[in-house]
Amino acid sequence: MEKIILASGSPRRKQLLELAEIPFEIIVSYVEESFPQEFSPSQTAMHVAENKAVAVQRSLNNSNKQTILAADTLVVLEDEILGKPADRKEAINILKKLSGKTHKVITGVCILSSSNRIIFSEETEVEFKPLSKKQIEYYVDNYQPYDKAGAYAIQEWIGAIGINCIKGDFYNVMGLPVSRVVEELQIKNKELRIMNA
Repeated sequence: MEKIILASGSPRRKQLLELAEIPFEIIVSYVEESFPQEFSPSQTAMHVAENKAVAVQRSLNNSNKQTILAADTLVVLEDEILGKPADRKEAINILKKLSGKTHKVITGVCILSSSNRIIFSEETEVEFKPLSKKQIEYYVDNYQPYDKAGAYAIQEWIGAIGINCIKGDFYNVMGLPVSRVVEELQIKNKELRIMNA
């Protein structure tokens, strides 16, 4: 597979591309994660992912022909988007909201090249067991999930002890639906070979 550009500083997305053995380099161009208020959560995630990819493409001044991969992950509980917590108090409050309930994790993905633009979203349902105050505070104090949407990472301690079940792609909850990404890249590469034949 061709080498791509990952438009993300997320260590989890980096880990997932390495797991899938996709060759890549990281170029991050920071953009304001704003979106029209009328957008649904899936539209929002795709919109932000596309903006990230376009920002990296612009920063390269068309001097690079590599494909750019960008993603944005949202945690949604009853139509409320739960972002990254600003501090300990907010992280605890978010996890209290998620405790004993089912929420959605939606990742928007943009695969951008000079010849095409693929945009999609993936949705996974996650059900938490009821979490005690002690469990929530232990997790926040020891794992400090301030860079994570929804104030948690499923691959950490809280996922091992607190997740009752998930419906959908586990890796999507980590931040990238990697099997779908691989599938889309393979289709794109196949189409490119046909065009150049």
